[in-house]
Amino acid sequence: MKALVLAGGSGSRLRPITHTSAKQLVPVANKPVLFYGLEAIRDAGIREVGIVVGDTAAEIQDAVGDGSRFGLQVTYLPQDAPRGLAHAVLIAREYLGDDDFVMYLGDNFVVGGIDGIVRRFRQERPDAQIMLTRVSDPRAFGVAELDGDGRVVGLEEKPEHPKSDLALVGVYIFGPRVHDAVARLKPSWRDELEITDAIQGLIDTGGRVESTVISGYWKDTGNVTDMLEVNRLVLEDVEPSVAGAVDASSELIGRVVVEAGATVAGSRIVGPVIVGAGTVVRDSYLGPFTSIGRDCRVIDSEIEYSIVLRGASIDGVGRIEASLIGREAEVTPAPNVPRAHRLVLGDHSKVQIRQ
Repeated sequence: MKALVLAGGSGSRLRPITHTSAKQLVPVANKPVLFYGLEAIRDAGIREVGIVVGDTAAEIQDAVGDGSRFGLQVTYLPQDAPRGLAHAVLIAREYLGDDDFVMYLGDNFVVGGIDGIVRRFRQERPDAQIMLTRVSDPRAFGVAELDGDGRVVGLEEKPEHPKSDLALVGVYIFGPRVHDAVARLKPSWRDELEITDAIQGLIDTGGRVESTVISGYWKDTGNVTDMLEVNRLVLEDVEPSVAGAVDASSELIGRVVVEAGATVAGSRIVGPVIVGAGTVVRDSYLGPFTSIGRDCRVIDSEIEYSIVLRGASIDGVGRIEASLIGREAEVTPAPNVPRAHRLVLGDHSKVQIRQ
């Protein structure tokens, strides 16, 4: 069995962060989301991985390399533009051959890994195995309809009137028969080759599609709210560790990680929190569910339930929460001008100002 990892999307919902960084490499708990998926694939016993890449190919390749750090053999598959999940299968046809394969969306996060669903596929040998989860608003997802035995009888992509509340999770397993279904596809109303249409094609031609409804945690980390929630979830399981320097006037409470080369002085940190290597935290408060990347500076500030990326500087800011702060960003107090805000914002930025 091989794996096909999709890492070619533009990440429009995470702009402006993704104007300069691949969305799959935005970190949670100081590790890129993509790495969690690669580790889950390895832990399921899969070694050969094809990664579909687009405009951010160089960055993905620089981060993942040949895959040996994960115990994987990685092949990169260029895609000229995001044209749907099934299009990724189409361009990977030669690489995949007639092998079974897991298709894993590189910006998805599944707690508990995928070894259970892979094992079930190998035992039962359906034409496709999909993962489902119940959602409050199925209209934003691919939606599955099941019969009384739990077998998939219908699929729709972002339906206006969903037939169930079961959304497709971004992990699929296919046998080689799916390639015939993909080859028959026509672009959808979104002008994309939809994987839901390919699976429906399998069903319509007598293929067997099985499902697993997961009760655990799954997130598509395509927006800031979900990134922060996944960061919170991962930090729940960190073990406290202090490899950096913490002075006597500082207080660490709960599960706090201070990586080698980091410095904490005159500060209070309430975990779970990770402070990255080379970062300086001075005269500040870091609250629960906060990840500070490497080589950052947090001076005379307060921050909680946030992700701060490499090289950012936060100086003299009274309170920050529920925020995603990009690489090399600078956050400082505004000039003391009554009723005025001074902003320098990139394209697609979002700012909330309290009046």
